[in-house]
Amino acid sequence: MSASVSPLAPKTFADMPPVRGVRMATAEAGIKYRNRTDVLMMVFDAPAAVAGVFTRSLCPSAAVDFCRQNLPGGVARAVVVNSGNANAFTGGKGRSATELTARSAAEAVGCSTDEVFLASTGVIGEPLDATKFAGVLGDMHARGREDFWLEAAKAIMTTDTYPKVATRSATLGGVTVTINGIAKGAGMIAPDMATMLSFVVTDADIAPQALQALLSQGVGPSFNSVTVDSDTSTSDTLMLFATGAAAAEGQARIEDASDAALEDFRAALNAVLFDLALQVVRDGEGARKMVAITVEGAESDAAAKRIGLSIANSPLVKTAVAGEDANWGRIVMAVGKAGEKADRDRLAIWFGDIRVAVDGERDPAYSEAAATAVMKEQDIAIKVEIGLGTGTATVYTCDLTKEYVEINGDYRS
Repeated sequence: MSASVSPLAPKTFADMPPVRGVRMATAEAGIKYRNRTDVLMMVFDAPAAVAGVFTRSLCPSAAVDFCRQNLPGGVARAVVVNSGNANAFTGGKGRSATELTARSAAEAVGCSTDEVFLASTGVIGEPLDATKFAGVLGDMHARGREDFWLEAAKAIMTTDTYPKVATRSATLGGVTVTINGIAKGAGMIAPDMATMLSFVVTDADIAPQALQALLSQGVGPSFNSVTVDSDTSTSDTLMLFATGAAAAEGQARIEDASDAALEDFRAALNAVLFDLALQVVRDGEGARKMVAITVEGAESDAAAKRIGLSIANSPLVKTAVAGEDANWGRIVMAVGKAGEKADRDRLAIWFGDIRVAVDGERDPAYSEAAATAVMKEQDIAIKVEIGLGTGTATVYTCDLTKEYVEINGDYRS
């Protein structure tokens, strides 16, 4: 855990209720960090439905390969996560590490290895010594607890400065169900189907194919709309599990994601995903400011998102935010290079509620003092009107500070 907690951190953590059907335990394996937990084991009392989205990096980690291989089975009994080592770009040794971990977890839980899911986060290219924690999985299984969500979130942190947790409840078929989630991530954040590591569990009874559709749709406006530094991880993993425990209270199993009964659940799930995604941005390495960038009037929603990400990923925009400089010229630059249709002479730009540019030039009523006052805020809204269509999107990012360079300049040491 970093020495100083991000100034954008939540003031309090959500009170995480137990989710029926899942227990967790953590351990100190000394993979990279000393005197802190770095292994998490999540165990499902009965086979749980599973869905997942993963990095689209063409250099994925061994754990991502392993999860992709098991996902079509649709059933999970255990999840093992380690921090401090990504087990990525580790060749045959990486596959051996996943096999040993999965075998040890399966023996501890009494299931098959294709019901085990793995995730690793940390340094790329260093072989992962899975013997450090494979031997303790039996003990972890025995001491797993339901009320362990915050500790679970702490165990998967790397350069994060605070654990990320979120919870919501929903009504499904007349039964109240719970959705809990944890996430980790602070750097190498520019999701492409998922981001960093995140695990969400509900006690609802939902079939795997319906669960997958809910997750795949839910990541669009949440995890796939955040960026810290434009870099897509080798290890991005977001998994959703449904224990089915609510069936005992009479909740009818959901087989189809289009089922009208899912309306409240879908909203609650999307709220959990959005909550976790924003917590990741607010813990961006060295971040001091959070930026919401809304693009309107683009040719399509997809075009609006590409333009928004072009702005959000620009080092020049992000350093201007860090320096509290209302440099709207950098916004113009980022719109122009995005590769989507734009008309310079229709462009309008707002910092907060201050319009700084309109019709392709500086706003006649522009006030440097008013724009600078907005940039001094901790949460900054930037809006861009393209003036060509009805496409809209909002993406979220943070500023780029000297501390980001310091953290990443000696990450492996």
